Amino acid sequence: MSDEISPITVPQGIPAIEAATEAPRVQQPHVLIITGMSGAGRTRAGAVLEDMGWYVVDNLPAQMLTHLVGMLTHGGPPSADLRIAAVVDVRGREFFADLLAVLGQLRESGVDYKILFLDASDEVLVRRYEQVRRPHPLQGEGRILDGIATERTLLADIRERADELIDSSETNVHELARIVRGLVSTEHDDELRVNVISFGFKYGIPLDADHVVDVRFLANPYWITELRHMSGRDAPVRDYVLGLPGALEFVDRYVDALEPVLSGYVAEEKRFVTIAVGCTGGKHRSVAISEAVAERLRARGQRVTVAARDLGKE
Repeated sequence: MSDEISPITVPQGIPAIEAATEAPRVQQPHVLIITGMSGAGRTRAGAVLEDMGWYVVDNLPAQMLTHLVGMLTHGGPPSADLRIAAVVDVRGREFFADLLAVLGQLRESGVDYKILFLDASDEVLVRRYEQVRRPHPLQGEGRILDGIATERTLLADIRERADELIDSSETNVHELARIVRGLVSTEHDDELRVNVISFGFKYGIPLDADHVVDVRFLANPYWITELRHMSGRDAPVRDYVLGLPGALEFVDRYVDALEPVLSGYVAEEKRFVTIAVGCTGGKHRSVAISEAVAERLRARGQRVTVAARDLGKE
């Protein structure tokens, strides 16, 4: 056997580089656990979060929390804005008893979660159950109050650990939604989403329209041979329509009139609005005007999408 030293196969300095290199961080999702008294608004809170783009699971057994988080984070690099909400409560029966242990496992695995606890007075909870004519999940053969008392005992520890507590005794569904949004919302979540859609009256008014605008008061480019086969997205048609007497004045005044309406929608927790702009066939005038309306709304900071429902139907 040769006494020669084996040639170096690993470049010098690699171990030092590896030691100094920070391991890539796994993006952790935002995890919110919704729990609390039955009838206090847990399902409503989950629905609000779902509308905000959260991944929401209702009536999840406590033991499934770790599996849910793992499934959404280990199937590939999670999105930086991944947000998970799980409604975990006494409907899980014997499974709910393991919630505190599961929370400890999540914390040990590095998952940063928050607990949202919803509560209400016994009087209000009884009234709500009587209104919907459903039994409390824990009342058995007893009264609603018996079920409420049992539930309060089971939830005492988790209530003490809650990061946020909402008492919904004096709130309606809209006020509750506003409170939940205020706890978790970012600037992006608070934006109203406006969809401006053009359509042709001969094909019917869009069923989901919140506002309907008729622009048939403008001259129809259809009767101009050079423009007939173009649409409102083509510059010659757009310039013709917006150059008609009253067209730009209408667009400007209509957008001005929408401003307090859109602000009111945000205040009333309405986050989606559809504005339908119609002409005869949905090809020329409505398309050009809808694009102009959308452009001005964007200039005022609105989040806007534009669609031409009936373009190509002729």
